[in-house]
Amino acid sequence: MCGIIGYIGGGSSIDVMMEGLKRLEYRGYDSAGIAFIDEGGTLGIIRAEGKITSLAKKIDGKTIKSSVGIGHTRWATHGSPTENNAHPHRAGAIALVHNGIIENFMELKSALRQKGVKFTSDTDTEVICLLINDFYESGLTFEDSVHKAVETIRGSYAIAVMNEREPDKIICVRKDSPLVIGLGQGEYYVASDVPAFLSYTRDVIFMNDGDVAVLTIDGVTIYEPDGGVSVREPFHITWSPSMAEKGGYRHFMLKEIFEQPRAISDTIAGRVNAEKSSVNLYEFGIGEEVLGGISRIFITACGTSWHAALCGKYMIEDIARVPVEVDIASEFRYRKPLIRKGDLLITITQSGETADTLAAMKEAKKLGVLTLSICNVLGSTASRESDYVFYTHSGPEIGVASTKSFVAQLIALYLLAVGLMQAKGGAQGKRDALINDLLHVPSLVEDVLLKCKELEELARSMFKARDFLYLGRGILYPIALEGALKLKEISYIHAEGYPAGEMKHGPIALIDEEMPVVVLLSKDHLFEKVISNIEEVKTRGGKTVVFSNVDEPGIREVSDYFFLNPASNMYLNPVIMAVPLQLLAYYIAVFRGCDVDQPRNLAKSVTVE
Repeated sequence: MCGIIGYIGGGSSIDVMMEGLKRLEYRGYDSAGIAFIDEGGTLGIIRAEGKITSLAKKIDGKTIKSSVGIGHTRWATHGSPTENNAHPHRAGAIALVHNGIIENFMELKSALRQKGVKFTSDTDTEVICLLINDFYESGLTFEDSVHKAVETIRGSYAIAVMNEREPDKIICVRKDSPLVIGLGQGEYYVASDVPAFLSYTRDVIFMNDGDVAVLTIDGVTIYEPDGGVSVREPFHITWSPSMAEKGGYRHFMLKEIFEQPRAISDTIAGRVNAEKSSVNLYEFGIGEEVLGGISRIFITACGTSWHAALCGKYMIEDIARVPVEVDIASEFRYRKPLIRKGDLLITITQSGETADTLAAMKEAKKLGVLTLSICNVLGSTASRESDYVFYTHSGPEIGVASTKSFVAQLIALYLLAVGLMQAKGGAQGKRDALINDLLHVPSLVEDVLLKCKELEELARSMFKARDFLYLGRGILYPIALEGALKLKEISYIHAEGYPAGEMKHGPIALIDEEMPVVVLLSKDHLFEKVISNIEEVKTRGGKTVVFSNVDEPGIREVSDYFFLNPASNMYLNPVIMAVPLQLLAYYIAVFRGCDVDQPRNLAKSVTVE
């Protein structure tokens, strides 16, 4: 997760960039930098490890006159948070900033090395910069060099590029990562989020996927993927600062649901070594020798994070073959768990401040147990007090009902499971497949989000129901729990999640023609058993709402409503299956007129017992 700011005009690019970076700091804490072309036509770069204040100290006292520049604040993904890995990157006359993940950077890096190109960082971003410079030095125009590079890379990205030899323009490209252009009087801006330049202009153009924009002092030209020039009416921002942060979405929750492909990409980025098909265990802070010696794991969490923990149990036990026990934190702290020195306790908390989870960690530490926190907030209590910490890179989550933080936690647990298998000498072939599947998850989630209108229509037909039942088996059972929780939290409809095999032991008595029964169906070893559960619901008059990653003869016949999900491996299916359930809950709550972002009686972070 990173923040981009760029400016071209008659004012001071340094002032604009530094103000923009401060407003974007929530997107990155690890390093920051700016690139500018001064009045003498020289490209300069200033970078610093740490927060924006570190960069400001380097700039203080310097007299820099510049009217064009690009800046970046980084949360380390590929490569550790050092000055060398900070953006902007430079290659020849080219300077570049980037947000996203380049999936094929290793093969591109290898090809460039064979041509004698030297690398100075560990980032995937430098590959793009060097690639553009390579095409530019071969005789292509600046614009064509950027186009050629974009055609060569795969992944998600928001890019802003400058050229010392053509100091009158900034070129921007967007795919799956946000970029917005600000329109002023003889000055133009580009940023990851509107608030970065909101004090300068309220007229904006939101870039679409595949857009290439060229900013000059004379205006902005946007090219669509087919190369044609796009003429777009600017959007005038009338939002309050809070609304501006929503990026035009009606609610924070909806915005955060749609941010999940980026949240997943940012949580993956830098955590795997594509060249070796391995997990970078230093991201967990745990050495391979220590992790390899772990023989038993306890996971504790609350609410949505507890559902992630339940999925983590399936992942870790099946992938790494290490036994896992999962506890609700408020229960763990008041019982006498048979936990001992040499075990690992994992605490999962979005905020890093959840009272029960912190108390559970303290109890474990008294017993000499190693502790690992999976959390989203840098410098939180959990991150400071645990032995090891893994940050999910989902960014700030304003909506009370967790969405993107949940899927990021699932990704973190998947990475840990693969890393644990790696530390214990697991088969390389299986690891290759697991990591390859992981890299495709962001695009699969994008595919689900494209079907949001379908889910909105489903919600319209069901929002008056008084009760829901959610059923899942195996690793999808925790997702049934999560789907039911989302609906309860924001729509105030009673909903229960159950293991599908337990339906006959009580819940089946509730089923009638008024109760929607949401069933999660995956093509795995439990497929036929879940089909039988659907049949049992149908024979009792229940409304079957089936979310499946397979469309085979007979399934639609037993479904009153059928939603086809993309498929991944069994450990990643929960990530993809959670997204339509979030959207279903959201639209039902909207139709019921509920306060989606701030549901009654709930707080984002539960810091008291």
